[in-house]
Amino acid sequence: MRQYENSVGVLVPSVMLPPEGTDFSKWAVVACDQYTSQPEYWSAAREYIGNAPTTLDLFLPEAFLGKEGEDQRIAEIRANMRRYMDEGILETKPQGFVLVKRSVAGNTRFGLVLALDLEEYDYNKGSETLIRATEGTIVDRIPPRLRIREGAPIELPHILVLIDDPNRTVIEPHIKHTDAMTKLYDAELMLDGGHITGWLMDDPKGIESVLNALTALTDRNAFAEKYGDKAPLLFAMGDGNHSFATAKANWEKIKSQLPESERAGHPARYALVEIENVHDEGIVFEPIHRVVFGLNAQKAIDLLQRKMEEQNGNATVVSGEALRAQGGAIHIIPFIAKGETGAFVVENPAAQLAVGTLQNAIDAVLKENPTAEVDYIHGEDVVEALANKSWDNIGFILPAMEKGELFPTVVFDGALPRKTFSMGEANEKRYYLECRLIEKG
Repeated sequence: MRQYENSVGVLVPSVMLPPEGTDFSKWAVVACDQYTSQPEYWSAAREYIGNAPTTLDLFLPEAFLGKEGEDQRIAEIRANMRRYMDEGILETKPQGFVLVKRSVAGNTRFGLVLALDLEEYDYNKGSETLIRATEGTIVDRIPPRLRIREGAPIELPHILVLIDDPNRTVIEPHIKHTDAMTKLYDAELMLDGGHITGWLMDDPKGIESVLNALTALTDRNAFAEKYGDKAPLLFAMGDGNHSFATAKANWEKIKSQLPESERAGHPARYALVEIENVHDEGIVFEPIHRVVFGLNAQKAIDLLQRKMEEQNGNATVVSGEALRAQGGAIHIIPFIAKGETGAFVVENPAAQLAVGTLQNAIDAVLKENPTAEVDYIHGEDVVEALANKSWDNIGFILPAMEKGELFPTVVFDGALPRKTFSMGEANEKRYYLECRLIEKG
């Protein structure tokens, strides 16, 4: 494999995909961390797929994480990975990036699939690495995911990483050259996932062009013009931060057992991702809403109000529909419970964003009520449906974040509150397609 030496932590991968003629509409399946409170989605996916080759055989939807039979599911996943390789269902493609075009919900966006060096990533708030988390990383969420990745011979990415490239120098120059590239897949994605096309970008000149453009984005003088004396941030997590953190944890464990001479070239040192330009018009930041389960709605309202008062100095509850939070010196956080609507109103909040005000209060309430739990939901209709099922559920509607706030916030503040934004709703998330070998051959 050609090295393509660079200073930006990029490995030019050799991805694995099924051969030509595969039904990619059944092969590609949405990210594991979607539809976590809707197991019926996963049943519908399995019914649609039937017995066709599929990435659903190669990952565990988080809707089933921690449920009965998890160990057996993980063992089957690893067996399927090896079977797919042995039977030629997965073929190794020539070294190169994958240029991706995704059209869904009226938007079209472009990306490049490549591998990133986990040594250049630190998810701790305040880190100054080239690759950084955009939200708080919940360390407790890593071990269950690590059980799946440990011992797995291959990885599948649903991770979307953002670059701040206003002049469109990295991805966009190559879009007009797809006629000269090998088309790897071109398919409709199941269950309203839109359409996706991928081309192999293996021309050395094109690859070097991408690497040079990424390197230019890390120029300290250019970065200082935007942000002052701050360490350059090149890659910001868009979706899949906990999966990337799990890859990091897995690599740290493997690295500890390797001699220094074998660490640089080990495939598990890298994680496959898709990078996208935050300035791409097809990228839309959607809010991530919340539903708290297992706590009487009125009790939840009283407890949350009390926590918001403790954390912010004030909090009132108003009934009826309320305006969404618009930032500034007041946060208005609407809620839904069994058809009833209202809102928390917090003046002069301690957090910058309404999502931070709510999340801090939810965390405190759940700590005192361990039988209750929270889920993070895409789509107001889903929040309403779940909140209206029972008086023991309460849903919260949150505002969207502006894309232009992302990089400055991470550079200056370290990270956003957990689950602040989503790159589209659940059906717009990345679908699993490409695989990469991560065990030493």
